[in-house]
Amino acid sequence: MPFRSHFILGLVWRIALLLLLVFAFVQSLGMPGLGAARIVAALLVAGAALLLWRHVQRTNMELTRFIEAVRFGDFSQGFAHRFQDSGFADLGKVLDESLKKLRDDKHKLIDANRFYEAVLDDAPAALVIVDSAGKVDLANKAARRLLIRHQGVRIEDFREYGDAFADALEGGAVKRPRLVPLLSDGVPQTMLVSAAVVHRLGGLVRVVAVQPIQGELNAIEIAAQSDLIRVLTHEIMNSMTPVTSLANTATDLMRRVDKGADPLVSDARLAVETLARRADGVMNFVESYRQISRAPDIRRRPIDIAAWASELAALFGADDRAAGVAFECTVSEAMPALEADPDLMSQVLINLLRNAAEAARSHSEAPRVALRFSLTRAGRVQIEVEDNGPGVPQGLRQDVFLPFFTTKAKGTGVGLSLARQVVLAHRGAISILDGREGGALFRIVI
Repeated sequence: MPFRSHFILGLVWRIALLLLLVFAFVQSLGMPGLGAARIVAALLVAGAALLLWRHVQRTNMELTRFIEAVRFGDFSQGFAHRFQDSGFADLGKVLDESLKKLRDDKHKLIDANRFYEAVLDDAPAALVIVDSAGKVDLANKAARRLLIRHQGVRIEDFREYGDAFADALEGGAVKRPRLVPLLSDGVPQTMLVSAAVVHRLGGLVRVVAVQPIQGELNAIEIAAQSDLIRVLTHEIMNSMTPVTSLANTATDLMRRVDKGADPLVSDARLAVETLARRADGVMNFVESYRQISRAPDIRRRPIDIAAWASELAALFGADDRAAGVAFECTVSEAMPALEADPDLMSQVLINLLRNAAEAARSHSEAPRVALRFSLTRAGRVQIEVEDNGPGVPQGLRQDVFLPFFTTKAKGTGVGLSLARQVVLAHRGAISILDGREGGALFRIVI
């Protein structure tokens, strides 16, 4: 029988009992000599009233206990009753089922929160949360790996990474994603920073996503350069091949004709030979640049850094350009093996060391070059080549990696461009910074 029917029946018979006992007590008052009966009747009336009050109050007590359990999250309470005829067993069953539903929903919510927290923590993009008071919270692992140079939780503390990044945290990137330069792992990187305003715990917060895109930009730039060089070299070689052939043929003919008797013929022979040499020089020049358009073939294997550093030091010491240059090679303790192509990376570092030696010798009376191997905070291998030469001006630090760009009178503009291609093919980064003594510091992070 439903709870309501049980409750009404219980209420009716308790009221009837109370009325009956009240009537008996009133009747006893009009009869002399029934003092003891009046006392018993009064006690029975009080007992019936108490019985009726408990019947009515039990519902309130059970509901109050249920509400308190929900309020404090205590879903271990039970409401089953042994009094099957009272109807409270039905109420207790309903309340128990309600608590079980709340308990199950709470467990599902906890599981969902754990899942979303795991997804958030392992998201590849760095996520930063800024509350209304300007407090900054690094929300996931990517953010904690990326933003490791600052101290503090205010937006101003993040100006360590540049004013553009701090402005983006202040709300500048909301609905307006922007490209922001940021020093990551000791290497300047370009980040795509976007933000959104969301509700959290009754307030508004900004969720800022920081996505490194330097690798994508590098890949696009290298592909564009390679395509341009491929087209240019192809067209130049197609145009120069018949010129070179005709110039060489004309040179042979002029040598047969020129007997030394006619100065005009001799001058013509000299002009044709010069033309042939320059044509061959242009062909060799163009052929040397075709290698830039080919992506380096990376063959990785573990490299013992200590042994590799000793080998590089020996190769540098045997080079004529190292004569008179003080050389320092340091390797941090407990360096792990580097997964890289030793041949290509050795070529890159030898070229950097040679350039450093030339710069130091041309600028300082006591030229010095340093080669250092260490680990970044993120656990990547960092290689630095530093000299005490004139350094690289800030405005040229990106240009020196472009194909054909050189500041040397006899330079070809190939070496640093190839070095950058090799490093990028290793999914690394290369940058130029100021050295400790004012020279150039080339930093490679792999």
